[in-house]
Amino acid sequence: MRMFKGILDWLFGRSRNAAQRPAPTAEPADFERLNRNAPLRDATLREDVPSGVGTFLCREAVLGRDQRIAGYQFMLQESTRNRIQLSSRRIHHLYAEVLVRSLVGANIAQLLGHRRAFLEVPDSFLGHPCLDELPAAQVVLIAAPHHEQGCVPPETLRPVVEALKRRGFGFALPDPLVIREYGPLLPLADMIVVRAPALDARHGLQLTGLLSEGAPNARLLVRDLPSLEDFRFAFKMGAALFQGPFITSREDWSEHELGPDALRIATLIGRLRQNAETRELAALLKEDGALSLRLLRYVNSAANALPTPVSSIEHALAMIGHERLHRWLVLLACSTDGRNARAASALETALIRARLMELLGHDCPQLKADALFLVGLLSLADVIMQVPLDKVLAPLALDPDIEAALRHGAGPLFPLLELAIACENGDTDPARLHDLAEARGISAQQASDCHLKAMLWAIELNI
Repeated sequence: MRMFKGILDWLFGRSRNAAQRPAPTAEPADFERLNRNAPLRDATLREDVPSGVGTFLCREAVLGRDQRIAGYQFMLQESTRNRIQLSSRRIHHLYAEVLVRSLVGANIAQLLGHRRAFLEVPDSFLGHPCLDELPAAQVVLIAAPHHEQGCVPPETLRPVVEALKRRGFGFALPDPLVIREYGPLLPLADMIVVRAPALDARHGLQLTGLLSEGAPNARLLVRDLPSLEDFRFAFKMGAALFQGPFITSREDWSEHELGPDALRIATLIGRLRQNAETRELAALLKEDGALSLRLLRYVNSAANALPTPVSSIEHALAMIGHERLHRWLVLLACSTDGRNARAASALETALIRARLMELLGHDCPQLKADALFLVGLLSLADVIMQVPLDKVLAPLALDPDIEAALRHGAGPLFPLLELAIACENGDTDPARLHDLAEARGISAQQASDCHLKAMLWAIELNI
């Protein structure tokens, strides 16, 4: 419900009622380029920062055992982290402050809602005053040692961590079988972070034994899970939180078919794309009472400033218009037949792609915003609905350019889809992001700025 209210508010250009929130929501423009959000104030410090570093921010969903989004890890992209990996603590502190101030500037407390933000920061940064600006109850701080100087002595960290926990912060430690120096701090840990490549059965049993004695209340977060098979293994090992590419991984769904609800909506979309008359569309909608009621509810929500509520399907169709109705129906189809909770995470990624493609194509009037949005959204429709993409697309009667981008990786819309995916993967392949952005006549920094705005928009939908 909340997602579609957010979508309809956006489609109709209506801002949310300020009375419903304790503070104004950040606009996408607030999530500006990180160097503008958190300028390195001292010129001498600026000279210490490696040249050419683009301080791009990225986020990765963290799922709970129910496979729903429990939070996000926010971080500087890996290309930036790699450049500063061998730098001094001072440089690491500067970039950690960029990360924190960027999130504060984005009004992250309002965006997160009931979810949490996971931030990995140098252990020596845990006492930094800028952390006071974060919403403590919504943030988990993950301690990280320095590559050369190692860990801050536990006896020095303990009072700092205790003070953070009193203020409401969550506290996480890296795998204590890998970084043993943090052992004395295990009783303070709310979470333990383990990387999937290290988690075999033997490691898992050793870790479970260690935590049962030293940190019985700590939950296990497993990162870098590449596939559903790895996720299932970590799940059986008792992990509580999961992170990695498995969220959008594909399986063999060749035997799966569209469910009845999605098929009904797809039929309606097909007739809509064939320019069916409003009377026919209304008749099709009336065959599904729940869908009719949903449409009336959403249109009235978006048009609640009108003196008279919309009470007929024909009136609702006239208000929403064909293009907006098409987009809404596609979104509804994608959310209706998700076969498990993981679909919500994949849907959020697809929405980010969709919004990002709109933003990237803003200065290309020959590319229609609706077509760009649909390409981004439908690029993960098979993952969301767990049905082969051909079966998802077949009843939708899509424009040839959309079909070309999704089925064949070709046509005028595909370069922006390719660039959107590169923005998602920019932390692992920055050179490709740079080349694709330059080919579209924009800089990699501008593309990353658009990605941040799309992320902000999708998080605010609160899927």
